[in-house]
Amino acid sequence: MMKAIVYTEYGAPDVLHLQEVVKPTPKENEILVRVAATAVNYGDLLVRNFSHISAAEFNMPAPLWLPARFSLGWRKPKNPILGSEFSGEVTAVGRQVTRFKPGDLVFGYRGMNLGANAEYLCVPETSTVTHKPANLSHAETAVIPYGALIALNILKKVDIQPGQKVLVNGASGAIGSAALQLAKAHYGAHVTGVCGTPRLAFVQALGADAVIDYTKEDFTQNGETYDLILDVLGKSSFARCKGSLKPGGVYLLASFKMKAVWQMLWTSVAGDKKVICALVGDSADDLAVIKEMVEAGKIKGLVDRCFPLEQAAEAHRYVEAGHKRGNVVIINPSCYLNIAMSMRNP
Repeated sequence: MMKAIVYTEYGAPDVLHLQEVVKPTPKENEILVRVAATAVNYGDLLVRNFSHISAAEFNMPAPLWLPARFSLGWRKPKNPILGSEFSGEVTAVGRQVTRFKPGDLVFGYRGMNLGANAEYLCVPETSTVTHKPANLSHAETAVIPYGALIALNILKKVDIQPGQKVLVNGASGAIGSAALQLAKAHYGAHVTGVCGTPRLAFVQALGADAVIDYTKEDFTQNGETYDLILDVLGKSSFARCKGSLKPGGVYLLASFKMKAVWQMLWTSVAGDKKVICALVGDSADDLAVIKEMVEAGKIKGLVDRCFPLEQAAEAHRYVEAGHKRGNVVIINPSCYLNIAMSMRNP
């Protein structure tokens, strides 16, 4: 048996509770990971409360809402354990596994498969998992996969050149913070991050050349122009941002509605400013690239606060209340001492 955070109904953070469940056994092509840390990201909050999210409120095209609802569970969650990012140690492997062995430190991304809010997790060795970066703690590592994988693949949709001006609207979230770091450290762009007052210091610590507090300044009205505007959660619009794009500039969306899809089709044949809506996947190869970037110092894993596994509901409340100043992590109590010795904010 093992401990896990389980939810059997959709709703507020109170639906999360600690429970003893059967410890998984790895299949022939799977590895068993002792989870040291897992992040609380936007996807966890969305999935936990999905029955209360209408098609209009869904941050992707409405036609995708129905299959998402069926996939997650119509009346109640199909997968009762949340958690899409993890960092931990391999404790057992199936007999067909060749990439990993017991004792290996790994990190990975589960996507819609979830399951990382538990002491142990089984994942196929061919899934999005690879060896952990050597220069980060488990807590710092766990906050990287989701945002970095999406940001890496989104930015492949455009051709960022050194010295170009990039603005990230939503720079304090998982995707935005990773995109900011990649645009700056990997592509050599001049990057402006847009976020709220409480997270200005966090975005500055990521290496932003400039930071705009959206509660005090509208970046579309300040006269600055950019080669690329990345809007992470679709909080702005092409109509508002068009004047802030240079000739040939791109308005890039990580989440979008059908209106933006039509704009993408129209601007692909008319005008010199483009809209690009990005649906991207992930792979172990992508994660290996990210590991190399982390070890080269191009991507940081900055942690605001850690909560032990049994306080997962408190972690969700903390994030939803807007208190976080960076990334929030849930840690395995049985690993806590080892993690606390190596992380920046135990």
